[in-house]
Amino acid sequence: MSPQHTADFDFTESVAIVTGASGALGSAAVDRFRADGATVCAVDIVTPDDEDSLLEQEPSETADLTFYEADLTDEADVSAVIAQIVDDHGRIDHLLNIAGTWRGGDPIEDTDLDEFELLLDVNLKSAFLMSKYALPHLQDSEGSIVSVSARAALEGGEGDGPYRITKAGIKLLTETLAAENRGTVRANCVLPSVIDTPMNREMMADADHDSWVDPGEIATMMAVLCSDGATATSGAAVPVYGEA
Repeated sequence: MSPQHTADFDFTESVAIVTGASGALGSAAVDRFRADGATVCAVDIVTPDDEDSLLEQEPSETADLTFYEADLTDEADVSAVIAQIVDDHGRIDHLLNIAGTWRGGDPIEDTDLDEFELLLDVNLKSAFLMSKYALPHLQDSEGSIVSVSARAALEGGEGDGPYRITKAGIKLLTETLAAENRGTVRANCVLPSVIDTPMNREMMADADHDSWVDPGEIATMMAVLCSDGATATSGAAVPVYGEA
């Protein structure tokens, strides 16, 4: 259960795209932005099948919710889903690049190319393509982009090098978007450590789960970065480490 919202924002009459919307962090972002009045376009290659999923809820009086199935590593799919969203809702105000995955692994000399390319495609290529096709509409609305990098992206390390490399790419993509769109579109990213999700708890059963950050807390920071309270902030990489 995500913690209670500690701040409220007004995203009424704005359209927010959330990628990776069927995952734990994506679902939390859908919940956060919808609670604050945004029309949410939830995008994922995985169709939500949990009957209690946020994506199965009926639209509220103030905030619509639409699910779009798309392969965000495929340029034609991305181009089509952005066009469909604009056709359905008329505008894009916020893009939340949350789609991603984690893999541990072997030293670089023992890493399969297929595994490296998977991480490159899912973590970095998806954010690049979504940003590319959403940007003209975000420029029109003077909107914002918030992407998910990682604490691990700040330095090299053993065991998950390709993951770190792709998440470092997200940080540099963010800084590039901010520089290229200064005064028009704000671009920032968040840097989680370990997110408290059912999958992570299963994979790391003996870890100190109390030190992990809740997805709802990260979603709230993403809302802060999209809000009018952060109009002076672009190109930032914001730590969301919890107590880790």
